[in-house]
Amino acid sequence: MTRGVPAIEVTGLSKAYGSLAALRGVDFTVARGEVFGLLGPNGAGKTTCVEVLEGYRQRDSGEVRVLGRDPGDRELRAHVGIVLQSCGTYPHLTVRETVAHWAAMYPRPRQVNEVLALAGLDDCADRRARRLSGGQARRLDFALALVGDPELIFLDEPTTGFDPAARRAAWDVIRALRDLGKTVLLTTHYLDEAQALADRVAILQDGVILAEGPPDQLGASRYRVAWRSADGTLEERFTEDPTALLHTLTAEAVARGESLEDLSVTRPSLEDVYLELTEAVA
Repeated sequence: MTRGVPAIEVTGLSKAYGSLAALRGVDFTVARGEVFGLLGPNGAGKTTCVEVLEGYRQRDSGEVRVLGRDPGDRELRAHVGIVLQSCGTYPHLTVRETVAHWAAMYPRPRQVNEVLALAGLDDCADRRARRLSGGQARRLDFALALVGDPELIFLDEPTTGFDPAARRAAWDVIRALRDLGKTVLLTTHYLDEAQALADRVAILQDGVILAEGPPDQLGASRYRVAWRSADGTLEERFTEDPTALLHTLTAEAVARGESLEDLSVTRPSLEDVYLELTEAVA
């Protein structure tokens, strides 16, 4: 595919279903080799946006390029991997047979054993798909998305319903993809997941992007100052200048003969920023 261009370029993307505007002039770019998180509440337009990028839904207007091509270009399919929220496999095939079957559909697939190792399926490679645990079945979904050696991988809510151990294992797979130089577009409702995995995120609400950037820099100009008052109530303030606020708070506390218990100064987390933004426009 075309080198030297972003993995995904979206400019002015709009899509409506009758009178409902699902996307309203969305703009974002995903660089090659990065994990990009697309976040937002249900109904924000995430699924529509991803379906347009995958070539499964037509846009009403705007420019969209995926690996330098229009998403409807059939040649893209050999270069893109997709992990949906729910995937299906042949229940009577073993894991190894399933991956080998999928590999035969691609012109230059990765080695089956390499894919099994990357997805963490070595220990159950000869187990039939119907006998896999939920976490193992999800790993198989990852393996099928990887076997074609795609440049770009779409992960739609990849760890929904996972127990903590399975989630962490899936995170390891996603980090391994980044280490291989793959580009990943991730949609998730788990903000800790986006915080841990994504190089950059975009927060989508009502078809528009409210904020975009590295998770630890969204809202980075603001600080949360928290303390416990004399009656035990937890107080908090948000400020761009914590030094001045701390000076005022401590001076007032000293004047009252009190101390500020449990005093802390922190930057807002991705969850703090997400909730503040989405609640403000709800």
